[in-house]
Order: sequence, then C-alpha cells, then structure tokens
Amino acid sequence: MKIIYAIVSSDDGNRVTDALNEHQYSVTKLATTGGFLKKGNTTLMIGTEDEQVEVVINLIKDTCGKRQKITYNVPAPNLASVSSGFMMMPTTVELGGATIFVTDVERFEKI
Repeated sequence: MKIIYAIVSSDDGNRVTDALNEHQYSVTKLATTGGFLKKGNTTLMIGTEDEQVEVVINLIKDTCGKRQKITYNVPAPNLASVSSGFMMMPTTVELGGATIFVTDVERFEKI
C-alpha cells in the first residue's frame, strides 16, 4: 500500500478531490500555505494500492495542469519612479501543476 501526498493550488483542490472521488478514491484534504507566491495550497493525502499509484497521479495531472498568468508588479517608489509616474511591469507566473510524493505505508487500519 502507498500514500500519495499531492500539493496543488487551492484553486485546483476541489476539482482534483472531485475527480478522485468520482473514481472511488478516498481523499483527505488539508489547507496549507507556501511557495513563491505565498498563496494557499491544498495538500491531498490519498491512500491506495501499489498498482493504482500511476492511475491516481494521471488523474491529478489531468485535473490540475500548469498554466500561466500575467501579473503586474508595482516598483518600489523612489525619486525616479515618482517623477515619471509608476510603471506597472508585467510578469508571467506559472500556476497550477502539482508536487507529488509517494511513500510506502507500513501499517493501515480503518477503525
């Protein structure tokens, strides 16, 4: 038996959980924070048999693929930026995707 930890964007958390539940996988969902943007994440814990690991990972991949978003960064105010007006600098940020860990389960009990 294996446990899969999948860290996904909070925006994708419900869709991934729904997709896994539709395929009869039980999921425990935790709200977590971290990463470059300090945005909320969802950490999913999925217990499954060894032969189902790739199926679960593919469901996660299909549900929360990577995408890009353009954000605008406002520079820190200084004399030059104040005199010329604030220029908003567009920056492309990659969102979505998942970080996945798969570990062995030494013991499993459902009480």
